[in-house]
Amino acid sequence: MSPPSPGTAPPAAPAPPAAPAAPAANPGARLWLLAMITLTGTLAMHIFVPALPLVAQGLETSVGLAQMTLSAYIVGLALAQLVYGPVSDQFGRKPVLIVGTLLYTLGSLVAMEAPTIDFLIAARFFEAVGGGAGMVLGRAIVRDITSGPDAARKLSLMNLMVILGPGLSPMIGAAIAAASGWRAIFLALAALGLVNLLLIWRRLPETRAGRGHDSRTVLRSYARLLRSRRFLGYAVGGGCATTAMYAYIGAAPFIFVHQLDRPMQEVGLYLALNILGVWFGSLAVSRLAGKVTMTRLLMAGNLLSCAGAFAFLLFVLAGPLHILTVVLPMLLVAFGAGISSPMAVTQALNVNPAVSGSASGLYGFAQMGIGGLCAALSGLGSNPALTAAAVLAVGGVLAQLLFWMARSSAP
Repeated sequence: MSPPSPGTAPPAAPAPPAAPAAPAANPGARLWLLAMITLTGTLAMHIFVPALPLVAQGLETSVGLAQMTLSAYIVGLALAQLVYGPVSDQFGRKPVLIVGTLLYTLGSLVAMEAPTIDFLIAARFFEAVGGGAGMVLGRAIVRDITSGPDAARKLSLMNLMVILGPGLSPMIGAAIAAASGWRAIFLALAALGLVNLLLIWRRLPETRAGRGHDSRTVLRSYARLLRSRRFLGYAVGGGCATTAMYAYIGAAPFIFVHQLDRPMQEVGLYLALNILGVWFGSLAVSRLAGKVTMTRLLMAGNLLSCAGAFAFLLFVLAGPLHILTVVLPMLLVAFGAGISSPMAVTQALNVNPAVSGSASGLYGFAQMGIGGLCAALSGLGSNPALTAAAVLAVGGVLAQLLFWMARSSAP
């Protein structure tokens, strides 16, 4: 982006605009902080999954309504990202992050006191609206200070740190719920929100200061992204390739507890193994970015996910299920998603780098919208494993088709 015109000022006048670009000097110094604010949104989703059977029992409601707390959270994340992207392009990243983190913290405290399932579903929605800020702006800040393969590499490194949270959180959530009840989970999330608020205020510099767009420019750029076959291919395809796994996440407690007769405490372990696959996929990207083209990595990663999804579906149809016939195919699905996820988001943000916040928000909306739909679908039918496997297989095929469309639309 070109610097402001110095006008009639003396030659030294252009020096001040260099200040906003200072963060690029050492972006890795706060990559851990970007990872922390990014993982907060998904952490609140994963940590609560093992407690869904307890919620159904404690609030005297059905399994389907208990799963709606997950769907409401994903929908909240999706809608929030439509707003945070363009607003941060106009007003800057830091103030928007502060507002979102405050809302996340308050939503967690309200959810802790929820007297009914309807109240809890509403509280989870607003908690997610706050948590969506970090998911959008963590990616946008990386794109503010890097580009191309370097951005893909940093996004994959950030994913490595982000995944550790959701990877461990199901076990932590199961332990907290078993020891103190499901409400204690929200107390822990509120405490995390307060820590994030302090760190954002004290440690995070503004990477968009002095370069914000007016609202008309932002809206025009938003419209161009929505008309771009290339952007939509990477954004919607990225959602199908990655957040279709929410069908499995939502069904996992019922697959392992009801279909495989395993104790609730083990659900967190099996979900953590699944996240481990994503971690290794992101690790592979951090090593291969710049050596293998981004498009090739993207397509290959999603093909691996498709192979895992169809293997899972075949095992379910052949029956009877075993822990290994669930966990091993899902590890392959997760490994492929770990490869395709940073590639898809990098390609989507590269369509128009000048409005990376808006692009990140639209990409996140596509991810969470598809994830919310898949999580809701996981509650259909009497066989959760069959439903989850079918959703994963369809999502993988759609993602591959959309990636082909995006590649063919590239200039």
